Amino acid sequence: MKTLLRLDTSLFSGQGVSTQLSDELLNKFTANNPALNIIHRNFAEQPIPHLDGEWLQALMTPAETRSEAQQQKVNFSDQLINELQEADTIVIGLPMYNFSIPSMLKAWFDHVARAGTTFRYTSSGSEGLLNNKKVYLVSTRGGIHKDLPTDTQIPFVKTFLAFLGLTNVEIIYAEGLNMGDDVRNAAIESAKQSIDALPIA
Repeated sequence: MKTLLRLDTSLFSGQGVSTQLSDELLNKFTANNPALNIIHRNFAEQPIPHLDGEWLQALMTPAETRSEAQQQKVNFSDQLINELQEADTIVIGLPMYNFSIPSMLKAWFDHVARAGTTFRYTSSGSEGLLNNKKVYLVSTRGGIHKDLPTDTQIPFVKTFLAFLGLTNVEIIYAEGLNMGDDVRNAAIESAKQSIDALPIA
């Protein structure tokens, strides 16, 4: 059975355009794969805590000497990593907030980037340990940023994913969502057409 990990990172949950377009993409996946196992994380409903000094200390403390509170922190991070490792396909709803990614997505990145587990250091540099996974980014923006200097988001996300070994990335864009109804509607329709055209077996 194939497994898909879906991350909805919009602050607006189901009202977010990235979430609604991710719904469209998931409908296409499930139509072609009725037995698909879906792991769903909705950050608006399941907040991802940001790492702090106490959390890092818990991760660095040997298992046999961790307190119960420390073990709970480690268990949470471990669960996020397990979900990522289990998935064959990853769908990330990716709204742009102030030229960057949602802060809880950055927190998720910090939880799942673990040396020796999702990447490792070698004499020639770092090596990602997550391979053979396809990633879909559903990128939504209020303005127009694709391929412009103001798009600091996609280069960062692709760099991070590649750090973990995730280099097979497809991006669906919906831009200009705050530039009037005509532009918004055209952008959403164009994104839906892009989803329809994806070769999903």
